[in-house]
Amino acid sequence: MKYSTRVFRVMRNFRRRDWRFTGFALMTTSLAFVCWYGCDGTGRRGAAAPRTAGPIRAIWVTRWDYKNPADIAAVMDNCRSAGFNTILFQVRGAGTAFYRSRIEPWADELGGRDPGFDPLAVACREGHRRGLAVHAWVNVIPGFRGKKPPKNRRQLYNAHPDWFWHDARGRREPLGWYNNLNPCLPEVRRYLVAVMREIAKYPIDGIHMDYIRFPNEWNDAYPTGARVPDYPRDRRTLALFKRATGKTPDGAPKLWNRWRTDQITRLVRDIRRGVRKVNQHAVLTAAVGAFPEDAKRKHFQDARRWVAEGLVDALYPMNYAANMRTYQNGLAQWTAERRRVPIVIGVYVDKRGPSLVAEQIDRAVRSHGHFAGFAYNSLFERRDRPTGLPASGRLIMDDQSPSRAALRQRLIPHLRSLASRAVAKR
Repeated sequence: MKYSTRVFRVMRNFRRRDWRFTGFALMTTSLAFVCWYGCDGTGRRGAAAPRTAGPIRAIWVTRWDYKNPADIAAVMDNCRSAGFNTILFQVRGAGTAFYRSRIEPWADELGGRDPGFDPLAVACREGHRRGLAVHAWVNVIPGFRGKKPPKNRRQLYNAHPDWFWHDARGRREPLGWYNNLNPCLPEVRRYLVAVMREIAKYPIDGIHMDYIRFPNEWNDAYPTGARVPDYPRDRRTLALFKRATGKTPDGAPKLWNRWRTDQITRLVRDIRRGVRKVNQHAVLTAAVGAFPEDAKRKHFQDARRWVAEGLVDALYPMNYAANMRTYQNGLAQWTAERRRVPIVIGVYVDKRGPSLVAEQIDRAVRSHGHFAGFAYNSLFERRDRPTGLPASGRLIMDDQSPSRAALRQRLIPHLRSLASRAVAKR
């Protein structure tokens, strides 16, 4: 089909700087219809599915949840059957691609080479066939993950070692968790924009930015009790800061923090502009800390500013607290922002009791209207590797399977009920 119909949500309080987006967004006050077509990145024309109308019921699908087209079809079947309407489908984890990229190498999870299919193209096709919105989920700042250096010379860790974080003594971040790109460097920002533009050529409904911050929390790669260095302290970054402010980090620590926060915001702004030039219909969303002031102070993520400047179309606060008082406090942080963009509350599903998960979803829906579950593999079993479609293969059972079964038994009817009520209101 050459054209397909997109249904856009009603948006209020438009104070957008990106008037190209605002122009068609204002038309949605009566759920106007906009027709368009796109390319799936393989040279074929592909039609995009209707963008989600009404409340967003999203789920994160990680890069470990699929190995072949049958896996992806099964994921989409399960998500649709459970009442979800938006799939956050991970296509970049740490500097490698789960789509046919001219910029980054294939992911090791897919064998480090072309697996014979394009996961993102398949996800768009299979998701849209089922009426699901498909957003390409991207880890932005991580450039590598592993305990040993990658063997592939094209991998960023080998190809551009100067793009990664270094401490004041010139040492790179230790291996063991994510090794992160330095967003203070203009060349890094240009590179990441190019990656996002490449992804935006697919018939996606949106790009979902994760790790769009400084991932500078302690992890097991550091010795117990050690402090995480104040990254980045390489000579080039220090020279850029000196040129911009006339100061040094030690001489002006508050200004140093503000400057690093500005670099993340600048990256978000550049990504938005770059994506808009390729795909004016793809929304730009971000997974953010549940407590925005903490995220800004600790990780230089100023999500409220992104909303105020019209840089994002929705936020996904990761409100993963098990304590209900803390969880409720997390909901209250976004009261002002929800009047300007959808606030999709992230709910942690993994190893949680069904009653707690259901109650947190209900509270998210009552307060903000939208929710996202983290993650697919906490609710559904993975499958083995059959060939061809539509066969889904047999389930891979593990020690968490009984708890997943209990969660499905209680939660999926609840999710279906939410979906039915949302449809009835339209």
